[in-house]
Amino acid sequence: MLPFSWHHSCSLQFKLKCADSRSVCVWPAEVVCAAPSIYLDFARSGLDSRISVAAQNCYKVAKGAFTGEISPAMIKDCGADWVILGHSERRHVFGENDELIGQKVAHALESDLGVIACIGEKLEEREAGTTEEVIFAQTQVIAENVMDWEKVVLAYEPVWAIGTGKTATPEQAQEVHEKLRAWFRANISEEVSDSLRIIYGGSVTAANCRELASQTDVDGFLVGGASLKPEFIDIINARA
Repeated sequence: MLPFSWHHSCSLQFKLKCADSRSVCVWPAEVVCAAPSIYLDFARSGLDSRISVAAQNCYKVAKGAFTGEISPAMIKDCGADWVILGHSERRHVFGENDELIGQKVAHALESDLGVIACIGEKLEEREAGTTEEVIFAQTQVIAENVMDWEKVVLAYEPVWAIGTGKTATPEQAQEVHEKLRAWFRANISEEVSDSLRIIYGGSVTAANCRELASQTDVDGFLVGGASLKPEFIDIINARA
């Protein structure tokens, strides 16, 4: 799976032009465009039907006095099938804690949206040797709010590698993904461990995507800035 996120960075016309250019790729992977909420309907109507659409966030309840928030029902009204929850910027810029993210996951799944749930450690946590403790705690809260794992994708995004130009080495990414899969085997089930898609996000580019994609437990990428460049076709085709 290859979700790509349109950040708060450039015009709608530019974004759609980039997306349209991908019609020449061979589409060996499921591709999902995570658009800002005001562009969801436009993205769904303007993109190739082979590209699914996701929201970048949603709230934990269906309705109420929550000015500025967006509900899963609104997202579905725009033709989107997925939502990204727990992204590092939602956690560390907007202060969303594990409990709130878990509540959002539960409501999105109850509303029949697929969830791309994000986890990941900050640089100081990695340097302190607490990567496993951090990501397992984040994963535990997500797991407590999931009934049907077929509608969930887990995205490991080391915060220190997002938009920094730094990327976890293929070996570092594989090590964490392998440990996550072992956590699911021990705490959820063998079946979920084997079937769950665990994708990597953190400065993925055309230059590093094939080596990352070759790792046994890396099932795709969550792509940011590189999705606005022609090289995104190479990332889509990383396992072709």
